[in-house]
Amino acid sequence: MYLDHAATTPLSDEALKAMRPFFFKKFGNASSLHAFGREAKEALDAARGQVAAGLCCSPEEIVFTSGGTESDNLAIKGAAYASRHKGNHIITSSIEHPAVLSTCKFLEKQGFSVTYLPVSKEGFVSPRDVENAITQKTVLITIMHANNEIGTIQPISEIGKIAKERGVLFHTDAVQTVGKIKTDVNTLGVGMLSLSAHKFYGPKGIGALFVRKGVRLEPLLHGGEHEGHFRSGTENVAGIVGLGCAMALAQKDMENEALREQKLRDRMIDSLLLEIGESWLNGSRQNRLFNNANFGFKYIEGEGLVLLLDGKGIAASTGSACSSKRLEPSHVLTALGLPPEEAHGSLRLTLGKGTTGMQVDYLLEVLPAIVKKLRKLSPMKKGAEWKGTEVEHG
Repeated sequence: MYLDHAATTPLSDEALKAMRPFFFKKFGNASSLHAFGREAKEALDAARGQVAAGLCCSPEEIVFTSGGTESDNLAIKGAAYASRHKGNHIITSSIEHPAVLSTCKFLEKQGFSVTYLPVSKEGFVSPRDVENAITQKTVLITIMHANNEIGTIQPISEIGKIAKERGVLFHTDAVQTVGKIKTDVNTLGVGMLSLSAHKFYGPKGIGALFVRKGVRLEPLLHGGEHEGHFRSGTENVAGIVGLGCAMALAQKDMENEALREQKLRDRMIDSLLLEIGESWLNGSRQNRLFNNANFGFKYIEGEGLVLLLDGKGIAASTGSACSSKRLEPSHVLTALGLPPEEAHGSLRLTLGKGTTGMQVDYLLEVLPAIVKKLRKLSPMKKGAEWKGTEVEHG
């Protein structure tokens, strides 16, 4: 029972079928002039068109990368270096993915100034805060479309309008939203947008960056003239074909699948919060991804929850898969104002196409007992009970 779709999704049968020929018979280099190369180039162009259609942009504005992390790095470093003559200031939020935060930290060592905006208790970035942070030296704003841990969807369109009015390039990490909710780059008002195929039933190791026509970037990789000079290297044709197929499939039944998963998610949230005392939902209840539920449970460690759920055949996570081996509490949850001990007690459950009502029923049966078991063993719980007895007896 897999409830960790925010970390990755299974490769769809359709994407695998589309990719298979390009591992064997259609193995040409898309830069070659002969028939094998032309065949690969045609497949690459078709996939570029599929991705562009999903984002409502021109195929020439799609740059294929190795995934979300590279897309974020290319967008942020590329824009920063290309605009260094204009200014050295970048605006981001305190709850971005490590691919954005670590890149910004790196640029600070290169002489750039970065403003890390706070968020509300539900994880929202204030458009007013973004506007107030802009200076004459601001060259880039980078705010994620939806948070990978708590699922909160940011007011990207509002921020996009501010960025346009002030003449500042705007990038969004949309790795968690592309393939799930409509991501029209024109409605969002972004100049760049990152995505990754494995988040919507495509292959791992392939992604894309939307770069609006006219945006200047300094490439990270130098060599040939691939991907409009933005990204040198022989293209991963099989992966790109899989990405294009996954994008096209995601657009077909997006609304119906969103409604189905949202109903399951809401039943899960309502039942668990009612059944388990001293628990809460992290992030916004209303403006969140339809498949995301991030819970907090007092007096327990999220790692213990994940391990015991795994023992029951349920795959879940404490937060971002990219930082799951780190011991410190989630930077996202502490940014919401949670103390470290409460941030440690988080559980992220993310649904997908294969999630059924029977699976949710099984989770609702198993999880309350696991929480109860862990609390019996918890020194934090025992300490709280001891303090309560001490106060009661004066």
